[in-house]
Amino acid sequence: MIHPTAIIAPGAQLDESVQVGPYSIVGEHVKVGARTRIGPHCVIDGHTSIGPDNHFYRYCSIGGIPQDKKYADEPTGLEIGAGNTFREFVTVNTGTVQDIGTTRLGDDNWIMAYVHIAHDCQLANHIIIANSVQLGGHIHIGDWAIIGGLSAVHQFVRIGAHAMVGGTSSVRQDVPPYMIGAGDSFRPVGINAEGLGRRGFTADDVLVLKEAYKILYRRQLKLPQAVDALLVLQQDHPHEAPAVQVLIDFLRDAGRGIARP
Repeated sequence: MIHPTAIIAPGAQLDESVQVGPYSIVGEHVKVGARTRIGPHCVIDGHTSIGPDNHFYRYCSIGGIPQDKKYADEPTGLEIGAGNTFREFVTVNTGTVQDIGTTRLGDDNWIMAYVHIAHDCQLANHIIIANSVQLGGHIHIGDWAIIGGLSAVHQFVRIGAHAMVGGTSSVRQDVPPYMIGAGDSFRPVGINAEGLGRRGFTADDVLVLKEAYKILYRRQLKLPQAVDALLVLQQDHPHEAPAVQVLIDFLRDAGRGIARP
């Protein structure tokens, strides 16, 4: 399962079912779970833990040191869950001690070619990141988010669950859950209704979240006032309250402020 031209460091821990392609290199502190496939000309390095059923296509660079001038060779880490796909030339760096020290990706994420995921990013599950997206350090992305190709995301930005960022966007502030939009700078234009429907949200959920969008972006409220109005909306619609709560929780922690139309 390991090509004879591949180089596996003595300390590396690979499940016996792992495949490693020609000319790939796996470092001494790397752990790789069952059925993971590492294509040709990949480098998997650093204190990197990789779960089962991942697929790294050719020329991926995973677990490289942070592109941060403060980094002083600390043994920071990278954790990758299960079932992720990394297409050609993807780069993912380890964390820094200025944050929690670990870059993390969850499960079932689809990372397309030439994407860069910088130090200390925290990606949840079922995320799609299209070609040539560049993520600065310390970015958090929620479940089911989609980021269109050639977009750039500023460090420390959060992108909420089920949000959709259109291609060639420049994202400098937080994108709340469920929003859809694009632009330089990113501007929300509504709720990602079609995506929500595909993921099992009811028609009533979508209607209430559209009202939440109006509260947040159309009533010219300050953010604390908008949160108070969302709490009232939640009380008026108890069946849809869990979906609204996701938005409220996100807004209560909007460190960089939220993207505005």
